[in-house]
Amino acid sequence: MFPVLRYIFFMKIYLATGNKNKKKEMCELLSEHTILIPSDEGIDFNPDETGITFYENSLIKARSLYEIVGCPVIADDSGICVDALGGAPGIYSSRYAGPEFMQGKPDGSKISQEEQNIFLINQLNDAIKKGNLPKAEYLNGPRSCHYTCAMVMYCGPDRLYVAQETFEGTLIEDINQQAGNGGFGYDPIVFLPEFGKTVAQLSADEKNEISHRGKAVRALKRIINN
Repeated sequence: MFPVLRYIFFMKIYLATGNKNKKKEMCELLSEHTILIPSDEGIDFNPDETGITFYENSLIKARSLYEIVGCPVIADDSGICVDALGGAPGIYSSRYAGPEFMQGKPDGSKISQEEQNIFLINQLNDAIKKGNLPKAEYLNGPRSCHYTCAMVMYCGPDRLYVAQETFEGTLIEDINQQAGNGGFGYDPIVFLPEFGKTVAQLSADEKNEISHRGKAVRALKRIINN
């Protein structure tokens, strides 16, 4: 019997984001491929994310960039979902500006990540105090939260692949409990009971192994390599 030869093709893949932290993570996860973001080639890229789900927004971004570069594109839309807040801020995580502006400010301006973190903790504390909690499966009690990542690899109008994954934890009770310098976004305020530390305290390898984005990209990586 002849051995089965398996070839891995090295690809140039565009990542539909302007977030250099996301590019760094993707380069670590797909190290055998060349990963580019639009700004690497001077491409002005800022599509309107008008979807109502993570998947719809990731598809919008992937399709929009593919129409410019004509090469395989990976796009993801991700965010933090707090169960006691009905899954908010969800797809609006990057625009979230507190309970008065759950979907972002009308003028499109954004607040700092530190302010977002404080607002989200206080909003959850208020909801718990008032007992205003929706019926849900609270994996880690009333402070349960999770990240969601919907990732699309777009290879043309008739060929695309989708993976959606989650990453569970709990929201800390006070901003003074935030910890860690790794990761980005809400990572310093998401505590992982099984690890005894926040997402921001994980090493890059630890995070990539268990995160929503790590799990989604590994699913797509199997498709890419095959």
